[in-house]
Amino acid sequence: MTTYKMLNPLKTSSYDYHLPDELIATHPVEPRENARLLIYNRTDSSITHDYFYNINRYLPKDAALIFNDTKVIKARLFGKKRSGGKLELLINRPLDAYTINVYIKGRVKENVEIFFDEELRATVLKLHKDGSRDVRFTKDIDLRFEELLPIIEKIGHIPLPPYLQRNDNSEDALNYQSVFAKFEGAVAAPTASLHFSDTLFDKICQKHKHAFVTLHVGAGTFKPVQSDTITDHPMHSEYFSVSDEAKTLLDSSEKIVAFGTTSTRTIEYYARMQEQSGEANLFLHPNNQPIRVNHLLTNFHLPKSTLLMLVASFVGLQEAQNIYKEAIKEKYRFFSYGDAMLIL
Repeated sequence: MTTYKMLNPLKTSSYDYHLPDELIATHPVEPRENARLLIYNRTDSSITHDYFYNINRYLPKDAALIFNDTKVIKARLFGKKRSGGKLELLINRPLDAYTINVYIKGRVKENVEIFFDEELRATVLKLHKDGSRDVRFTKDIDLRFEELLPIIEKIGHIPLPPYLQRNDNSEDALNYQSVFAKFEGAVAAPTASLHFSDTLFDKICQKHKHAFVTLHVGAGTFKPVQSDTITDHPMHSEYFSVSDEAKTLLDSSEKIVAFGTTSTRTIEYYARMQEQSGEANLFLHPNNQPIRVNHLLTNFHLPKSTLLMLVASFVGLQEAQNIYKEAIKEKYRFFSYGDAMLIL
């Protein structure tokens, strides 16, 4: 990571770094658990290099594991206006049963209709300053979000992150989904969980107490921090739910390993607010550190992203820079389909 003479954990520029293009993973490794694993131990600042299939060697024996069981939907839709102009729509999140917040590539005005396959239509209800739009989907009648899901499963596309710079294919429908994905609603995968095969997941769950939370990852997870000061960044909000089993673990004195930044944000929001479901917009950074999660498994994240700032909330800004510099030197694969890091 780029070294700055004066590091300031509140300055966005401190979270910038140069990543060679060849280290951006455009496809996952096969099989998934063959991804590399960097282990960082905070007690002595040591770094160990291994593979994900050996993760059991490093998980603290007395720790409970929390996973995000959200399921990615085929949120990218291609349609056209009545004039014939083509548009691309990305579902972000439902605002209520019928109103969906989306992003649209192409110019639209309020009340414009967009036509898709399967006789699906969307009407633009409102334009927001952040570039998002509110729409209502219709097929003969107005559709509730849960009624929309089976339709977009037929005609939609997996919403791969924009930095992959490629269209989705049939393999992404499996690869961009965790083996324990259950509740539909995410438009981005909780990527730290993508490294698990069924066998490896069952193996670690036999050795540790474990539970699930749900956080439906929104498109805002890819939005870079554009303000000079990170605390001026308007953190996006996402729907979350904490299962009763997870609540029991979080209310106990058990040490917690959070699998992914999404699980971490959910756990930490619950720890602060004591709410089991709702909207979470927690922004973790070095000046707002975790209070419940003890250990974190995560991938390597984009420069100037809130996810990188979350990593720094665990290890500090300087150590985050050191870890990323080591990962680049050792040619780890970065971002959604990349390798993983375990913070102990």
